[in-house]
Amino acid sequence: MVVTADIEKVTSVLEMVKDPEIPVLSITDMGIIRNVEMKGDRPSITITPTYSGCPAMDVIEEDITIMLKLHGIEDFELKTEISPAWTTDWMTAEGKRKLREFGIAPPEGTSKSALLGHDPVVTCPLCGSKETTVVSEFGSTACKAQYRCTDCLEPFDYFKCV
Repeated sequence: MVVTADIEKVTSVLEMVKDPEIPVLSITDMGIIRNVEMKGDRPSITITPTYSGCPAMDVIEEDITIMLKLHGIEDFELKTEISPAWTTDWMTAEGKRKLREFGIAPPEGTSKSALLGHDPVVTCPLCGSKETTVVSEFGSTACKAQYRCTDCLEPFDYFKCV
């Protein structure tokens, strides 16, 4: 069954597509969906990778295609824009809340402060303490760093500002 698409329908379907590296988040939560517009009866979806060369983008594009077709949206345009570059500022407040509840500290501050070399005060997502220390600038993925809370002593990932 082919469904007549509109922006609201397409957006609601895109909210079901999960980030393959952090499946608690949708690509909408991540801010990867840049724009959804209608060109006549055909949806046009613009996405931006979290960083140039992100290995998850092929999976994300495939998941978008599968999810849209699964919901009867057969004819659409999917395009990638890399400029301006994606920033953690594009993550939704809901996405940051989901990260925290999942045990990953969400980005603190803005990407501009991180780019200027200002070290963030990272709040432990497990106990809420601000008494944390960086263990490694590199975590399980390029976008995360490894931290440890000096109050509850638990390690956790921090989603870095970019």
